Amino acid sequence: MPEGPSIVILREAVEKLGLKGKPVRHVEGNAKIDKDRLVGEKVTDFRSWGKHFLICFKNFTIRIHFMLFGSYLIDEQKKTPPRLSLIFDKHELNFYTSSIKLIEVPADEIYDWSADIMSENWKPTAAFKKLKAKPKMLACDALLDQDIFAGSGNIIKNEVLFRIRTHPLSTLGEIPDTKLKEMVKETRNYAFDFLEWKKEFTLKKHWLAHTKKICPRCNIPFHKEYLGLTKRRSYYCENCQRLYK
Repeated sequence: MPEGPSIVILREAVEKLGLKGKPVRHVEGNAKIDKDRLVGEKVTDFRSWGKHFLICFKNFTIRIHFMLFGSYLIDEQKKTPPRLSLIFDKHELNFYTSSIKLIEVPADEIYDWSADIMSENWKPTAAFKKLKAKPKMLACDALLDQDIFAGSGNIIKNEVLFRIRTHPLSTLGEIPDTKLKEMVKETRNYAFDFLEWKKEFTLKKHWLAHTKKICPRCNIPFHKEYLGLTKRRSYYCENCQRLYK
């Protein structure tokens, strides 16, 4: 599942095409939305929130979520049918194996931009308050909670918990405030490291915990388990990542 930094890369690539203010000429795909409604409509903006890519029009927004296996192509097509294909005068955007939803209001009316870890409007104090309000939540679930850390995914979760030396099964109410604030800070920091490394095609080379078998700090085997409410893969060290419980 693409995480927030990958959606920012998509947004930046699309923005370079100069499609803002340009009308959609043709629409294809098997998404169950009113495709005819899009023809002739002019794009007002391309935005991202967390794991959502947003194509904004005057009175509505197309929300694209790539789920686990979604993908996209710009000015190219796959042999498989797209979920949604938007064709402009000189460019086309093709989305595959994605959730496509038409939102009947402008994006600003439903999205809290301060919760997006990639946004210039990100508010760390708000994230900290949300963590404090859920004392029984596990750390591994908190870092996947899109209301707290929109854009954070399993890679960010594993790497941040390793950075701050915190066990994924730690309970938020038992984690010291200084450590919670460190979690908030490092989630944002890692997201932008992720963005830089992804653009360099070196992301996997920088993983310290995610998918790894040996802890680079302790030189002992990592534990791999499917933890929390989400049952996503967690990679952690029992020696250097403290369990607050």
